[in-house]
Amino acid sequence: MSLFDWFANRKKSNSPISRERQEREIADGLWTKCEACGVVAYTKDLKANQMVCRDCGHHIRIYSNDRIRQLIDNNTWIAMDEGVRPTDPLQFRDRKTYRDRLRDTQEKTNLVDAVNTGIGLLEGERIALGVMDFRFMGGSMGSVVGEKLTRVIERGTLERLPVIIVCASGGARMQEGMLSLMQMAKISAALERHREARLLYIPVLTHPTTGGVTASFAMLGDIILAEPKATIGFAGKRVIEQTLREKLPEGFQTSEYLLQHGFVDAIVPRTNLKSTLAQLIRLHRPQPTHSTSHHVSLSGVINVGTERYAPVSPE
Repeated sequence: MSLFDWFANRKKSNSPISRERQEREIADGLWTKCEACGVVAYTKDLKANQMVCRDCGHHIRIYSNDRIRQLIDNNTWIAMDEGVRPTDPLQFRDRKTYRDRLRDTQEKTNLVDAVNTGIGLLEGERIALGVMDFRFMGGSMGSVVGEKLTRVIERGTLERLPVIIVCASGGARMQEGMLSLMQMAKISAALERHREARLLYIPVLTHPTTGGVTASFAMLGDIILAEPKATIGFAGKRVIEQTLREKLPEGFQTSEYLLQHGFVDAIVPRTNLKSTLAQLIRLHRPQPTHSTSHHVSLSGVINVGTERYAPVSPE
């Protein structure tokens, strides 16, 4: 290429038409700009790397359908409770009614509510899985989220399955008031019965995991995993600083800070998450002993067998 051709191409690439074409390609989804480092990458390549930037390692936000595809083996996903739909028990209204907000969000996201649950295989290991979706009203926890997570946990207890919940939430859903807060106790009670059956529960904390979700099932895992640089906490950083009237440490409420202070057990990049979960499940696969265990559900007693299960020792 001659020097003249180089300058001509450079001038052409900086032309308004070229910039307009680039913006159109980004808008059409062919390219994705990393919000951390600003590098523009081919979306197909990003998806092949599970939406993790190859330049800086930033984990671009993904949603429940993507998570299920990444974690569950092909053609093994069986969705649960897809017909459970939210209502408006408090007749809540601010700028618009809660019922209208629900309808608009459902149409925009093609979701019924902020969580998908089901049963599937993860590297051949059968699991009960719940995946929260931040698109639906900030992943807020309402009655449907609480009910669906409770049901999938109870299903896991009944069938002696490990339970994995991928958390992504702004906390309790204010439009449902106390009914939303009740879900914290309901899910926690289901997890306690799962624990009494000596079965494995792993929450995966993604960006962001805050509020009532953090104050309940997100922190009740036998092993708590988190994605890199995820925001994890209860109240917001500014609220805490205003309350304490002091500056918080650098990196406060990040997964790295929580790992350093013992609140999470490991930070796992998204590209390694499936293999890590599979390894943990195999290490803690139930082994029979000679005792009897029962599981009590909200609807009565569910017998989970005549054998109590205990984790496999790594040795």
